[in-house]
Amino acid sequence: MSWKRDRPDTPRGYHHGNLKEELVKAALGLIGEKGPNGFTFAEAARMAGVSPAAPYRHFRDRDELLADVATRGFEAFQTALSKAWDQGRPDPETAFHRLGRAYLAFAHDEPAYYSAMFEAGVPLDASPALRAAADLAFADLRQAAEALIARLPQGKRPPALMMALHIWAMSHGIAALFGRADGGRRPLPMSAAELLEAGMLIYLQGLGLDRRPPE
Repeated sequence: MSWKRDRPDTPRGYHHGNLKEELVKAALGLIGEKGPNGFTFAEAARMAGVSPAAPYRHFRDRDELLADVATRGFEAFQTALSKAWDQGRPDPETAFHRLGRAYLAFAHDEPAYYSAMFEAGVPLDASPALRAAADLAFADLRQAAEALIARLPQGKRPPALMMALHIWAMSHGIAALFGRADGGRRPLPMSAAELLEAGMLIYLQGLGLDRRPPE
């Protein structure tokens, strides 16, 4: 999805039918062009076609705008992960590998959102909505970890939180290095999804969960 828009030659002033949404779209376009820290609040206003003062009707500053973008990103991210996990159906291992592919797909298909979520330096406590959205997205990873751990004998189960963090770290690292849709992508002799699946199979094997997903 691309939010890049043609910039108007002159601002349209303070009156705008849906200014908040236009500012979010402008921010996404600018993040795609310049990165999350490469633009000013005034540039977002100019891309939205309004005066520099108009955005203050909806956002305190650029950081609050970025927090709103990150919140929306986490909400869309959680939706994608939840759909992929599908409550662990038809079995946790198959759903787990599907979850990993969804993670990489979101990072690739929504680079501006992903950048706002993880590269803008926005504190999760910038707003209650941002914290809640981020926690819900992570909850899907934790549910997957808990479902897989439940298949291990008592006494051989790692802490679910630790396992979820390991899964997240590997998924995020592969997405950031090899799954990007921009010039920052590192070359690979395989797809990012294949690399992640191989890494996860090795990890699960080490835990005693070495069943391969069906073809």
